[in-house]
Amino acid sequence: MFQSNAPLEAGAMKIGYARVSTEEQNLDLQRHALDAAGCDKIFEDHGVSGSISIRQGLNEALAALRRGDVLVVWKLDRLGRSLHHLIEVVTGLQDQGIGFLSLQEQISTNSSGGRFYLHILAALAEFEREMIRERTRAGMQAAKRRGVKLGRPHKLSDADIEIAKKMLANGTTRQDIAKGLGVSLLTLRKALREPLGGE
Repeated sequence: MFQSNAPLEAGAMKIGYARVSTEEQNLDLQRHALDAAGCDKIFEDHGVSGSISIRQGLNEALAALRRGDVLVVWKLDRLGRSLHHLIEVVTGLQDQGIGFLSLQEQISTNSSGGRFYLHILAALAEFEREMIRERTRAGMQAAKRRGVKLGRPHKLSDADIEIAKKMLANGTTRQDIAKGLGVSLLTLRKALREPLGGE
């Protein structure tokens, strides 16, 4: 098993984080690996998907870290819900002077090789985001060429708006018009391009 041999600063700690996605899984393997790596404290999320952005155990682990400490995980996928999120967390740690160690992938930000690997991951994450943006733009352009109207559909048709204007001119209240058309007063005011305050 990989362990970082880089010495910690005086008073610094290794903080472990472990996670499994389902209640049926157990954390024993990760706990053993984190203990063997010399973690002083281990925080856990049990039965929590990596796709969930708010994880109590992870938040507690991040809150416990101080400058000079090292966050240790068994595998990279235990920490990040996506490549972008992983890079975001590790970069945030580096900015605070906190190290990161992943045991299975043998990545340590206390080594030049580990930092280089994370730079590669960051470049891949940016590449992935740019590809998604390009596919989205291409999809929208293709839809426009097919005559598809993009954006939210209007809740009131042009005919509905004309009816509303006539009813308003005849003294019907906006509340009654909105109720009759099955929309909120706010939607009616927006359709009539009126100020949103007032009646």
